[in-house]
Amino acid sequence: MPKMSSRQKTILIIASYEKGHEFVRTCKREGWRVVLITSASLEHEHKWPTECVDELFFMKDQAKVWDPAETLRAVSFLARTREFDRIVPLDDFDLEMAAMLREHLRIPGMGDTTTRYFRDKLAMRTRALSAGLRVPDFVHLLNDARIDAFVERVPAPWVVKPRSSAGAIGIKKAASKEQLWEIINALGDERPTYVLERFVKGDVFHVDSLIHDSRVVFQRASRYGRPPLDVSHAGDVFTSRILPASTDDSRALLEMNTAVLGAMRLVRGSSHTEFIRGAEDGQLYFLETSARVGGAHIAEMIEAATGLNPWREWARVELAGEDGHYVLPPIRDEYAGILVSLARQEKPDTTAFDDPEIVWRLEKKHHLGLIVRSPSPSRVEELLDQYVVRVRSDFHATAPPLERPTD
Repeated sequence: MPKMSSRQKTILIIASYEKGHEFVRTCKREGWRVVLITSASLEHEHKWPTECVDELFFMKDQAKVWDPAETLRAVSFLARTREFDRIVPLDDFDLEMAAMLREHLRIPGMGDTTTRYFRDKLAMRTRALSAGLRVPDFVHLLNDARIDAFVERVPAPWVVKPRSSAGAIGIKKAASKEQLWEIINALGDERPTYVLERFVKGDVFHVDSLIHDSRVVFQRASRYGRPPLDVSHAGDVFTSRILPASTDDSRALLEMNTAVLGAMRLVRGSSHTEFIRGAEDGQLYFLETSARVGGAHIAEMIEAATGLNPWREWARVELAGEDGHYVLPPIRDEYAGILVSLARQEKPDTTAFDDPEIVWRLEKKHHLGLIVRSPSPSRVEELLDQYVVRVRSDFHATAPPLERPTD
């Protein structure tokens, strides 16, 4: 009998923002054909690794937002002469688009329902609560009577969060009932796209994970310096550092993170999940999760400490699929911390930061960023504490909190 020729598999990458270059490179290295669709507004300024992209298409956008119907028509047209084996989005804001395309083309991966658990703050909270996980009190910003009952039962302050945004973008804090209703009324017909939540003061943590065949195969717990919401709204230097696995905080976080991802039914991929330990009760609460690599250069911090590149391994997990074989690369057991700040200077001079533990520097206008690595977590903490003081004094600038994402 004649031998059947094996077809080269094709991955369609959806990326409204430019990121994840190593994901693209890995797909090509693994022998896949790479088709990339990105925003037309990036056409003349992008730095995608085009040597690793077989076909590059630009989708008409408004502030990086694509029209779903147009995107479906465009991808369906491409599918007339191409067979897509995977559709993968690189950012939070592309998850729904990718899910819609998978559902329509019947391609393996997260569909609409599961995607909501990783994009919709109301859906993920409801799901977590039903799974027995501890979450801050919340209510959908929809029914007046239920909102009033929530306000009477749960003391201020509260936070109003967009259901489908990312990080601290678009979050507003209310200290009184009057202030809350001002925020709600200003939202108008958009209020059902928000959730109201009790503000919990405390230390905020994140766990960054890889999932293969519904199992968490890699995870690291980290603690932010100041909570991201405080950094975004009050203006400050952003920091995070990896926690020793032997600490009580780390063990509790990893256990809760595994429970969260199991409840959300993530079969494969990468995840960045956030938790808070309440200052008043000492309890650990689930805040939100995502099906993506952590932003704010957290991926670079993870790689500095462990040698594992989250973008590369996410690609390998995706390409392996549900039934494929995936082996975690060797892991280095060290510690790392990151500092990122807006800078008054267009090109801040960081040469005075000359400690040998510095392994990465951010190159971006009006930004300063450093990653340090050490076998000692206390040395990482010491350096971050020193750098925050120096950066606040000599470089730091502030800007209004984001209402929508930027590049």
